Amino acid sequence: MDPRKIVWKETAIVAVGELICSGAMIAVFAALGYFQMNVLWGALEGSLVMTVNYFFMAVTVNQAADRAERGEVKQGQKMIQLSSLIRLVLMGVAMVVGIKLGANVIALVLPLAFLRPILMLAEFFGKKGD
Repeated sequence: MDPRKIVWKETAIVAVGELICSGAMIAVFAALGYFQMNVLWGALEGSLVMTVNYFFMAVTVNQAADRAERGEVKQGQKMIQLSSLIRLVLMGVAMVVGIKLGANVIALVLPLAFLRPILMLAEFFGKKGD
């Protein structure tokens, strides 16, 4: 399969998983009587930030792998390190902006922790041929 299609497919899985997990998180907030609009906006922003972060990470790793195949291993490693730093800084900026705009902090940050379980479940339920 084309590496670009794999990146898009995996990003779609993460996006859907983030929405499902964020929906469950919002339901818990509502069940406990803490739901407000800032919870919804925090969940949406956190999910969006995580999905975009995952997409750019996947694109960078794909490009670094292409460089490694051409024998440019050091450049690929530097690309991944720089991308990691830039994505971390941008995620931090997005979190600060969300907090300053009044998003619920827990609803904003919790979607960042959903990625690993989403990927584990996708791996578990994925087809053997993928």
